[in-house]
Formats: sequence, C-alpha cells, structure tokens
Amino acid sequence: MSNRDVKNPFLFEIAWEVANKVGGIYTVIKSKTPVTVHEYGDRYCLIGPLVYKTAAAEVEPEEITNWCIKEILDDMTSQGIKWMYGRWLIEGSPRVLLFDPGSISDRLDSWKADLWNVTGIPSPPNDTETNDSILFGYLVAWFLNDFVRKERNKAVIAHFHEWMSSIAIPLMRKRRTDLTTIFTTHATLLGRYLCAGSVDFYNNIDKFQVDEEAGKRGIYHRYCIERAASHCCDVFTTVSQITAYEAEHLLRRKPDGVVPNGLNVVKFSAMHEFQNLHARNKEKIHNFVRGHFYGHYDFDLDNTLYFFTAGRYEYRNKGVDMFVESLSRLNTRLKQSNSSVTVVAFVIMPAATQSFAVEALKGQAVTKQLQETVKDITDRIGQRIFEKAARYAGGDIQNAVIDPSELLTNEEKVLLKRRVIALRRGTLPPIVTHNMVDDAADPVLIQLRRLQLFNHPSDRVKIIFHPEFLSSNNPLIGLDYEEFVRACHLGVFPSYYEPWGYTPAECTVMGVPSITTNLSGFGCYMDETIENSSDYGIYIVDRRMKSVEESVQQLANYMLEFCQKSRRQRINQRNRTERLSDLLDWKIMGMEYVRARRLALHRAYPDSFVGEPDNEFENSRVKIPRPYSVPGSPRIKGSNGFDDLAEQMEDLGFKISGQEEEEEEYHYPFIIKKRSRDSVRDLFNNSTELK
Repeated sequence: MSNRDVKNPFLFEIAWEVANKVGGIYTVIKSKTPVTVHEYGDRYCLIGPLVYKTAAAEVEPEEITNWCIKEILDDMTSQGIKWMYGRWLIEGSPRVLLFDPGSISDRLDSWKADLWNVTGIPSPPNDTETNDSILFGYLVAWFLNDFVRKERNKAVIAHFHEWMSSIAIPLMRKRRTDLTTIFTTHATLLGRYLCAGSVDFYNNIDKFQVDEEAGKRGIYHRYCIERAASHCCDVFTTVSQITAYEAEHLLRRKPDGVVPNGLNVVKFSAMHEFQNLHARNKEKIHNFVRGHFYGHYDFDLDNTLYFFTAGRYEYRNKGVDMFVESLSRLNTRLKQSNSSVTVVAFVIMPAATQSFAVEALKGQAVTKQLQETVKDITDRIGQRIFEKAARYAGGDIQNAVIDPSELLTNEEKVLLKRRVIALRRGTLPPIVTHNMVDDAADPVLIQLRRLQLFNHPSDRVKIIFHPEFLSSNNPLIGLDYEEFVRACHLGVFPSYYEPWGYTPAECTVMGVPSITTNLSGFGCYMDETIENSSDYGIYIVDRRMKSVEESVQQLANYMLEFCQKSRRQRINQRNRTERLSDLLDWKIMGMEYVRARRLALHRAYPDSFVGEPDNEFENSRVKIPRPYSVPGSPRIKGSNGFDDLAEQMEDLGFKISGQEEEEEEYHYPFIIKKRSRDSVRDLFNNSTELK
C-alpha cells in the first residue's frame, strides 16, 4: 500500500438498499447517515443500484464537483453505463451514486466467466438476483479502482453491507486495489435459510456441513460470494455478538468486531411529552377495542393492558409461537387468581389476506353510531338545561332546574334503545381482523384454536391478530405504527433468530417496556450493557440455556409480573425505559463504526499508526447499574406497626404497603467492566440444552 493521508480519508459505503427500500438495512443506513456526514462531510458518498421507480423520489440530482468522480463517470457513460449522482433526500443529505446494472447486461457472461477464473465463485444462469449482484459488483469495482488511481493523496475506505453488494471485495483484493475494505453482515445468508427450515440451529451450529447445507438449499453460489467477501475484506464485522458467533461457524472467519444498529433518537424524542402521547394514543386503541368487543365489552378499560408483537411474519423465528403459548398460560393464571386485569394482545404481522372481516368492520360501525347518537342526545340535553336556567325570572329557584324526567324525550329514548339493541351479538369477538387467504393453514390461527383463545367473556387475555401493517388510514385501528407503539404498555418479541431487533429498540426510545431474548442482538447488547435490565423495562427471556418449556414459563412469568404492577410503577418504569434511548443513539452506536474504519486504515497503512493499538474493539465496555429510586412509600406506623388511619386507607383500596416506587433524578454512574469477545462463545459452549 502507498503512503496516503489516513487522517482525512474518503469513505464509500456500498449497499443494495441505498436509496432503495427493500428491508431493514435501508433503515440502518438511512438513520446512520447524519452522524457519518457530520464526521466526513463531502468525503462521504454512498453507492447503490439505480432503481428507476424509487430513485426519482429518493435522490435529487446535482452537478459533480469532484474532478476524479466526474472523469470516471464520463468515461463510464461513453461505454454505455447509466448512473445517477446527487443528494439522497434524507437528513444529512449525503452524496449518492447509483449504477444501473441493466445498462451493462451485455457483459454479464464475460464477467461471470472472469468471476470464476479470478475467485472460483460459480454463478448459475437463471438466478436474476445473483446476476444483478455480479453486474453491480463489477461496476463498483471498476469505479473504485479508477478512483484510487486518480486520487493518490487521501486514503480510501470502502464499506460493504451484505452479500449482494460485496462481489467487488474479492475482485479488488485480487487486483490489489489501493484501498481498505470493511464487510458487515447483518445476518448470514445460510443462517436465515437454516432457521427458516425449523432446524435446531444453535445446538448444531458447529456441526453443520456448510457447503452441503448451502447446496441443498440452492444457495451455494450466494454463500460463496458472502464467504469470499468475509475472508477478503480487511475488517469483518457483524451487528451483534450472536451474529458474530453465527458467522464464525458458518462463514469460517471470526469477526473483528461488532457494530450494533442504532436509531436516530431525535426522530422519536418527545421529552416530557412521551407520557402524554401514551395517554392520547391509548384512547384511540380504547375506541377500537370498544368496537371490536361490542356485545362482550364487559371489562374495564382503565384496568386493561395492551401487549403487542410486530414484524415480518416469521412464525418461529420471531417467536410468535412462544408468545401465543405464553399468553394462554397467562390467561389461565389471571383467571385462577381472579385478577381484575384484562390483557388485550395484538399480533401485527403482514400475511396474505382477501379483505377486512365484515364482523370487524361492523363492530366499529355500530359503536360509532352509538357514540354519535349519545353525543347528539347529550348536546340536546345540555341545550334544554341551558334554556330552562336562562328563563329563570325569580321566585323558587327550583323552577330554574330541569326535572330529571324531562332530560330525555320519548323519541330520544327509543333511538338510544335501538342503538343499544344493535350492539347485541350472537358470536364471540373475532380473533383476526381480516379474511385470510388460507385461514385453515395459518400457523397463528391454528395455534389460537388449539389453545382455545377465542376471546370468551371469561378470558382475561384477549387476542387480536391484525395481518397487515398499521397506518393512519386503517378503518379499524387508525394509528401509524409509531403512534400504536406509544399507546401500548408492553412489546413482546421472544425471537429465536434475530440478528439485531429494531422493534424492541424502537419501543425503548419511545419509553415502552419490552420483552426480548438472549438470542437477539438487541437482547445480548442490553444484557451486556445494563445491570438488571428488567429494572429499566427490558426483560430478557433466556432461550439460550433453557428448554422451550422453561423459556415459555419465564415469558409468562414476566408478563404476569408486569400485569401485577400498579399504574404508578408502570409510569416510573416507562420513565426509566425512555432514559435508555441515548444508549441506542447513533451518536454512541456510531463509535463502533469509527473503530472499524480506524482498524481498517491501521491494517492497510500500518506505517501511519506506529505505536498505536491495532484493535480498538478490545476496549472495555460500560455497564449501567441498577437505577437509583427512593425506597418504597413509608408506612404510617402505630404501636402495632400500622396506624388505624393506614388500615382504614387500605380498606378503602389505597395501597400503603411499600410497593410503590417513587422516582428520583437519574444519573449515569457508569461501571467500567472489561468484557471478553469470547464471552458469548463461552456461554454457548457451557449450554447443555438450547432450543
């Protein structure tokens, strides 16, 4: 490698989801961009595929100011390559360069032959996704190779995300291109396929014949691309410790470090308003519940808790099977204890549907009719009271007060009775809000029917499966996803395979407690970072060391414990949860990317870092202790330990038992704790039973 300026390098970040929303990586890159732009300025550029149907709305074209990039793109244009250069219309307005792989498709066969000759990576003829990846990879390698030949002063970092963007890595390694590369896998390709096939993944991860397993699933060529990228890059990273463990066994390279996913916390920040937003949006869910359970609406909404799970419809990987099973056990335990608490549990996951269920729409319609009728009658009653009082001209004051028997006219009584009679229902409230394409084969519905969770009046846990993403235009639940999350009391995400887990992270920054697992990246991160994470509203189910039965029981226990909290305890817990949001901000999480880039420069240009450590990922981690809270509310003591006043207040339903928690000003007294990169591996090796 030549001597280049490593203090002010160029950074190119390459991903298939740059200005192209396909999955979660789009969110990662989009939310991370502001802090990267702040660090690099105009030395930062993102590279992605040119998808015409979305590019016009995502990118604003602009003139090229960098002479190197201009000369290269002019040359590529002369050879028939189409591209778009401009600003991505997101916060930070980063520069983006999008290549159209289809514009150079005539070279596909020659490039596939070259890929085989240079790297030994096969490529079947009919895999369109792989073909596009090859075309895109060669265009990226072409551009970056020319860029470092023209720009000879500054170092260049190329950071690739996932296998579809990574073909350029082995190509540039073979060509000895003068730059340094980073490859981040957000989830291994083979890991996703294996878990989708319901194998006992984590117990057998060291026993898989990876080439054979990839071949069985028809992804051997894709696996080769991913594995080549992980071995040819200068720095290999994953998004979590659990994915690092997976990558070490499936890709046969131990990652150099972990770069966790963050969030743009400012987007979710509501300061002191977040409690008010919870109350405001919760009232909208109340309106939906009144309609959905009409005819069987016999529970107190002030004593009702809203739980939910959401995400892609991966029944096993997302832990929906465990969630539903635990809800059944929670229902049994609440009924056995004669609890007055009602839990309404939502499953928000998109599935194949035909239309909204008529019964679900009818419930909202008849309830809305009743509400409008009552409002209309209430307005008339108010007008009558006003007219009666306004006509008072002296004498007996009783003449100014309307007689209660005159409040409702006969016509209004009849109308009100008609609306109430319309609420009668001969069936139980539906457990699903839509007509499913294949109702009999849907795994969630099969499990709900097996467990007989049919929203019976005696059930303390009610189920609502909403097989569609939420939006404010929804005729049933007129809330956007963010508003819905703020309205709920608890998010439940007992995932079996979750490389990171944005859903519990989003709950955290919105002040909503959540349940996750130690098989998710988010759960591992919180477990490593916080002492007694449940005190902060982050409950972590052990799916690593416990059997399925033990994990289900633990999840049910966590939900029961939450149901037993008082309103004040829940408010205090939400306050603590929201205070963790800074931990998930890219301003903190982005430091791991800074370390990865510094390590890459160190390995490519070691002479520029004489005397400095070569792996900053070994730095100590910070662990946050239990929150400081004022002890439980003091008892009022008499000669026998309780004053008569205290006993009387408890008889009236007031709680003076020391269970309430008062919140004090919170500080971050960090405890520095050295954490080994082998800690996760040791945990797995010590596991005797992992389901």
